Amino acid sequence: MRHNVKLAAAFLAVAAAAAAQDVPIDVEHSSILVHVGKTGLLSAAAHDHTIEAPISSGTIRESPSPHVEFTIQTAKMTLRPDRKVDPKTELTIQKDMEEMTLETAKFPEITFRSSRAEKLADGQWKVDGDLSLHGVTKPVSLTVKQADGAYTTHFVLKQTDFGIKPISIGGGAIKVKNEVEIDFRIVLRTA
Repeated sequence: MRHNVKLAAAFLAVAAAAAAQDVPIDVEHSSILVHVGKTGLLSAAAHDHTIEAPISSGTIRESPSPHVEFTIQTAKMTLRPDRKVDPKTELTIQKDMEEMTLETAKFPEITFRSSRAEKLADGQWKVDGDLSLHGVTKPVSLTVKQADGAYTTHFVLKQTDFGIKPISIGGGAIKVKNEVEIDFRIVLRTA
């Protein structure tokens, strides 16, 4: 009898340890998109842009204490092709994003580390954590949903909160909006 109790306790300990393991993010099937808008008197002459920000590494722990963290290499962020924008202009926008906005040589990584995750409902959590971008770390709060094998969220951040000055041309007649919208779709690696 004592042997069975010890065996059951050992099994439960192993199961609990397995449940607490960090699971790698599937970086091939996960995506982060940054939607950048324009404003200003002549903004009709400009274009909105979508930036792909691939996750380079990260993990999620679902239980017993949920946790998520990931890293993005800023030099790997790319402007999504747009048929309305000629290739030469796309190259200029990409270069300006790397050199003027993100300053990829000086700030090579963007990181997120959760500090707390609270279940709100089935498949929905409030996740608080620290976002480090452009040398500035700020707390953020996200509502994350889980469906179809992916964790998703949408939120807005102000570039100036992270020390980024939105690009402006023509004396401010055309400028990038301070607020950018970000969509996450994170999938866990299964094998």
